[in-house]
Parts: sequence; C-alpha cells; structure tokens
Amino acid sequence: MNELNARDSDLSALKIDRARRPGPPGRWKRWLHLLWVLMPVIAYVGYQTAINKVTPALKVKVDTVKYLTGTEASVELVATGYVVAQVKADVSSKATGRLKRISVEEGDTVLAGEILAELDNEDFMADLDMARANLKQAQADSVAAELNYNRQKQLFSKGMTPEEVVENATANYHRALANVEAMKARVTWAEVALENSVIRAPFNGTILTKQADVGEMVAPLAAGTASRGSVVTMADMTSLEVEADVSESNIQKVIVGQPCEIVLDAYPQVKYEGHVKKIIPTADRTRATVMTKVTFSNIDSRVLPEMSARVSFLPVRNESEPTAPSTAIVVKSDAVTQRDGRSVVFKVQESYARQTSVTVGRQLGDVKEILSGLAVGDRVVLLPPGGLKDGDKIEEAQTL
Repeated sequence: MNELNARDSDLSALKIDRARRPGPPGRWKRWLHLLWVLMPVIAYVGYQTAINKVTPALKVKVDTVKYLTGTEASVELVATGYVVAQVKADVSSKATGRLKRISVEEGDTVLAGEILAELDNEDFMADLDMARANLKQAQADSVAAELNYNRQKQLFSKGMTPEEVVENATANYHRALANVEAMKARVTWAEVALENSVIRAPFNGTILTKQADVGEMVAPLAAGTASRGSVVTMADMTSLEVEADVSESNIQKVIVGQPCEIVLDAYPQVKYEGHVKKIIPTADRTRATVMTKVTFSNIDSRVLPEMSARVSFLPVRNESEPTAPSTAIVVKSDAVTQRDGRSVVFKVQESYARQTSVTVGRQLGDVKEILSGLAVGDRVVLLPPGGLKDGDKIEEAQTL
C-alpha cells in the first residue's frame, strides 16, 4: 500500500499545471536585440567621455565682449602713436674741452640763455687777457704813430723835412690804426672762444636727459667713446604733439582741424582733447601708413615725450547729418577669424570652444565692432589656432 501511494505521488509531480502560463516566448529576445543595438552607443559615449578626460585641454587666451559708449562709440578711426616734442635739442658745446661743471639735473626747467654747464676755460681766459694786452699796446703804438704823423706834416709844411719822411709817417700811422682794429678783432675772437666754453640753454624748456658727467671730454662732434657730442637733451614741453600712424586705406577719413580724443597708455582713464594739426604729405611704404600730427588742446604735466598714445578721430558732422551711435559692442580684433569665408569667433562655454558666426562693423583701434552674433559679457578666444574646432576642450591660459 505504501508503495502504491509513493508511485501516485511521483506521477502527480509529473503533471503539467495548466494554471501557470509562461511569458511570451519573444520578450527575452527583444531585450537582447535592444541591448545589442544600444551597445555601440554606450561604447561611443564611454569612449568620448574617456577621451575628454584623458585628452589635455588647449590653453588659450580669453577676452570679454564689452560696451563702448559716448565718443568711444562714435569715433571714425583709431590710431596709435607716440608723444613727440616738436622743439627738442641735444645741447652740445661749440668748443672742445673737459667738462668742469653741470648746473642742471633731469627734470629741471630752464630759461633761454641760462647756463647749463661749463668746460675748463683757463686757457681761453688767458688768451683773452693776452688779446686785451695786445690791443692796449696797439692803441699805444697808434698814438705814437699819430703824433709822429702830425709832426712830420707840420715840418713838411715849413719845408723842414722831405716828402719821403712824411709818406713813411703816414704809412706807419695807418698801419698802427689797422693793427688796433686787428687787436680788437682778436679780443672779440677770444671772448667768443671763452663764451663757447659755457653751454647755455637755446630755448625755454625742460631737461630730459644728461649725456655727460663732470670730468669727461666734450666736443662739438664726438669722435669716439672718449668724447661726448652733447651734454644734455632738452625739450619745450609746450610743443608736445602726438605723431600717429594712420593706415593708407583710412587716411581719407582724416582732415586737418578734425577733433580728436587722446588717451595715453600710462593713464587710460584720462582723456585729452586735441585736433589734427598736420598730415605729412608722404607715406611709409614699408608700413603703408601716413603720419598725422595731433596737437593737444589741454595738456598737463603727466604728458611726457615718447609716451605711447591712442588717438580717436571724432566725426565732423553738420547738424543735418545723423548722429553717430551712442553705444557699440566690441571685441578684440584678435578674436575674429575666418572660417569658410565667414567671420567667426570661438565663444567659451564652460570648458569648450563654440564656433559662432558674427557680423563685423567698424575697426576701432585694436577692437572691432560686432553688429550681431555676440552679447556683452560673452567670453571669446583670442588668436584662435587654425586647428581649433567647434567643441574642442580649452583652458584659459594664466597671464602674468
């Protein structure tokens, strides 16, 4: 009996349970197929993620898009140049000698005729003393010759002396007078030589530099390192102007009398008014520029020779002409490059470069006006490398 029950229980375990229905036979195949389809995508994303983490970022310089307002936005042209004194001189000695004294320092203001330096002049003074003594002797000789001449004339009128004696007395007298004039000229020459040993200011101005020290040899034309050609360099600070180089392609925008705004690189927040004084009637073929001289309308002690300056040429408009724009969006010219014949910039978005097409307007010095494509505050790559592409990883280079 037990055997029969065991057999029945084994048979019942082999029965199929009709109530339990297995899932659709194709579900696992669909999941497997989907997995095979997604596998390349997952691999590509993983590969790009790994590459971005491993690939070093390209270091670039970055600048920010800015606003220009007021006159900066209405300028016709911007040029760079240097402050130059129109009245400037390397003051030297007319004589050759050893420098005995210098009475000025750099920055001193001097008047025309003021003594700047002196050479050793004892020999010149001795020559002057000798010339004066010779003059006195010549004058004494002329007095004696005159007395003898008058005496011989009286004797001749009385028939007491021959005519030949009178003629000799006359010649001696005139020779004595000529010798007096020669000695006067010799005194004048000695006085001039002594004066040439004294170096004076040729005009009112300011001492810029000293080229010689006490004890050095000074000569009108320095023959070598053993002698100096000039003692000091001075300039008239009221004659300062800016010599700006204007491109040949833009020179038609500049006219004499045109108002300008001058900004020195040393004081970028200070603006000086000025106007175009002269356009030099020749061009520099090597740089394709024309020199334009701009004079200051208001100047102060901060303006110094050889300072670099930026000149903004303002428009000359009649009342009937439209006013210039009061604002402009600008970016450094180095940020704009060409790709496929279009002007583009590379915007910085997080750590990646994004190529952006822009519409460029006026060239305002070292910046360009952007009519469309950028907004104030956007950060862009300066001097983008030729191989830089959209989406490349970048890193801002640290500037000192």
